[in-house]
Amino acid sequence: MRILLIAYEFPPSPSPQSLRWTYLVRELDRLGHEVHVLTADLGGETPGLPALPDSVHVHRTFPGLLRGALAFHRDYRQRHPRRPRAAPAAAASAEAAHPAGAAASPGNAPVALRPPRNWKQRVSETVQAIAGQLRFPDIRGEWRGHGLRRLRVLMDRVRPDVVISSHEPATTLELGLAMRGRGVPWVADLGDPVLAPYTPRRWRARSWRLERAVFRHAAHVIVTNVRALEQMRERHGGDTPMSVLTQGFDLAPPAHAPPTGVFDSARLELLYTGSLYAFRRIDALLAALRADPRIRLSIAAVTVPEPILAAARAAPDQLRLLGFLPHRQALALQREADVLVNIANDDGAQIPGKFYEYLGAGRPVLHLAHETDLVAARIVALHRGWVCGNDEVAIADQLLHLLAAKQGGRLDAGLTLDTLQVREHSWQQLALGLKEVLAGVAGGVGPQSPDRASG
Repeated sequence: MRILLIAYEFPPSPSPQSLRWTYLVRELDRLGHEVHVLTADLGGETPGLPALPDSVHVHRTFPGLLRGALAFHRDYRQRHPRRPRAAPAAAASAEAAHPAGAAASPGNAPVALRPPRNWKQRVSETVQAIAGQLRFPDIRGEWRGHGLRRLRVLMDRVRPDVVISSHEPATTLELGLAMRGRGVPWVADLGDPVLAPYTPRRWRARSWRLERAVFRHAAHVIVTNVRALEQMRERHGGDTPMSVLTQGFDLAPPAHAPPTGVFDSARLELLYTGSLYAFRRIDALLAALRADPRIRLSIAAVTVPEPILAAARAAPDQLRLLGFLPHRQALALQREADVLVNIANDDGAQIPGKFYEYLGAGRPVLHLAHETDLVAARIVALHRGWVCGNDEVAIADQLLHLLAAKQGGRLDAGLTLDTLQVREHSWQQLALGLKEVLAGVAGGVGPQSPDRASG
């Protein structure tokens, strides 16, 4: 099967959607399919991402004026790196990364690609946000024209059996819709809805029209969980076949590296890897850390809000900001932490992709949620960790219980932490489900097909 994927978010982007399709493309290639990827040229490289086979055809295009300038700057910086800091500064940095009590291992300690936040990131975010006021759905929309021109060429040159749009951004859906007269079946990997609670007011009407057009013209729609499928069915009816294809984890992670020395065996070490948003709140957990000084939380994130920076400055022994780590380093830390923290989104139709990554780490998960959701039910059913209300008192009680359990050598007692029971959420298994969907679409399976659940 010849597959053409439209994906703005693709390496070197380290976003969850980029990781999703990097792994799925790799597995589709291993299954013998010819895969072409149309993406934006975002410049540079991001270390630690999964390697793609040379047989995958990646077609990079100009992303637009602003993102193009940023890509040029990134390429330049990678070709002309700044000189290392002076020795005293380097020593201070190492001390900050490994405060007293942590068995630092200089050769293996994780090195952040970017600090949690600095003035350059603030300036870049501000400029992109202002420019994004004029572009739908955000600044990534400036790729639309450039991507569309290359897509038309690829449709004639590649002659794909099926085209897939990887959302977000919504630009990829617009490009897919533009090809609907070509006679090639189109699959929309929707991820989050186009019209979501966080959609800016100025784009809500356009987002609704686009989402409705997707369900009118797509041969198949993929979402990441059952609740999202139900939500889309309520909005758009049952004419378009749909599948659930969750986020996942790699059954064959990189070879085990020596211990990083980041965590202290005398502490209860919590780890959170992922983004933080207004609809994914960590405030109660930060407050609950005060329950015992032996409890420590490490956060690996691209950027963090200012209140978290302030909290880290106020309690550096209990809250560490690791910055944005390469994907492989984040995976290694997940396998070493005592407890992996997952925080529910306000919208139950959205499940943080990191939860599925956590399933592959073999460590217990502490899920914080105001009400029972799909993740909570899954954790309980799998005996994979603990579910706790996202409020300070409940979290503090849970953390003290876990601290006592660790001190008694009972932290993992009663839990099942192997990957065998969660194999259905591996990228390898998910790719088999995706292959079946694509084969059905390319073979002309009609809209009467029942909804499917893969993983």
